[in-house]
Amino acid sequence: MLRTGFVGAGLIAWAHAISLQAMIETGTIDAAIAAVYDVDASRASALAGACGARVVAGIDQLLEQCEAVWVCTPTALHREAVETAISRGRAIFCEKPLAPDLAGAQALAEAVEASGVPGQVGLVLRYAPVFRRLAELVASGELGQPMAVVFRDDQYFPDQGLYGSTWRGRAELTGGGCLIEHSIHDLDILRFCLGEVTQVSARTARLSGHGDVEDVAAATLAFASGASAQLTSVWHDVLSRESSRQLELFFQHGYVRLQDDFSGPLLVQTSDGQRSLECPAPGWFDDLSIAPGSEGLAIGRYLEENRAFVEAVVEGKEPSPGFHEAVTAHRLVDAVYRSAAACGAPVRLDGGEPEPPQEAPANPVD
Repeated sequence: MLRTGFVGAGLIAWAHAISLQAMIETGTIDAAIAAVYDVDASRASALAGACGARVVAGIDQLLEQCEAVWVCTPTALHREAVETAISRGRAIFCEKPLAPDLAGAQALAEAVEASGVPGQVGLVLRYAPVFRRLAELVASGELGQPMAVVFRDDQYFPDQGLYGSTWRGRAELTGGGCLIEHSIHDLDILRFCLGEVTQVSARTARLSGHGDVEDVAAATLAFASGASAQLTSVWHDVLSRESSRQLELFFQHGYVRLQDDFSGPLLVQTSDGQRSLECPAPGWFDDLSIAPGSEGLAIGRYLEENRAFVEAVVEGKEPSPGFHEAVTAHRLVDAVYRSAAACGAPVRLDGGEPEPPQEAPANPVD
């Protein structure tokens, strides 16, 4: 049995803990949630009570009772928890982003790699059936070369409503806003599906009065394959609107659209007409019982990544996505911020010179 613990007892910790508990109760994984620590003792008590764990007074005490730890603190506090876990040889699941800046993320990844402890990062879209199916479709070449992507991601500012994480309005804890704290997922999954990014240009805006925490990020990405993508990320104040991702892809011989960012389906249109590609969750999901009242936490999205981490630790395999992959995603975030700071000037990620914009051919004159 793998004994696990949680450092941080906020919303994302609840999502992970309830997903683990559902798998524990059905024997899907051989594990137990042993301990919870949070600087807010009342939050720790609530989470521990929901999963039969003990509340402890610090990270060291938690690690005495666990072989694996989920780090679910505000971003700037990841380093302390991860480094302490490394010193005790404990396996680490760390939420994204690893740190408020790229240098911090790189340092943390290097420390985990040097320690040899198993480490996984919560880039959860990698485990969404719809994006796995999309990556397979791109790789198959069935629709020809990917040409252009339009990706929109929006949610209400997460210092309110379901999220209630007031720390996300503080740049010293986050490193930024909607881009680093939310759309690092989007940048990661675009690279996962379409390959390496060679250049970005971007703009950001801060309209909500949270200092250096941006609530708009608009980026253009160029891929080594020749494809391009437009990503728009927004934190707004429309509390009746749930978090939503909408994605359109144009290929040489087809068009693909998705609206649900977990189970799909993918809507595919070609010259022969339109069809729907189903993207079902694994069958073992159906055997699980999720705690009443936790539906808003979207527990299903975290099941497979948590099972993969537990099984990798137990079987001595390398977890995925690892800390080095999180750094690669953070490098894209950093490039977007650098471009925005330079008023949209292109930033290369492959060491080359920025590509000048291509002019459209002149119209023929009679």
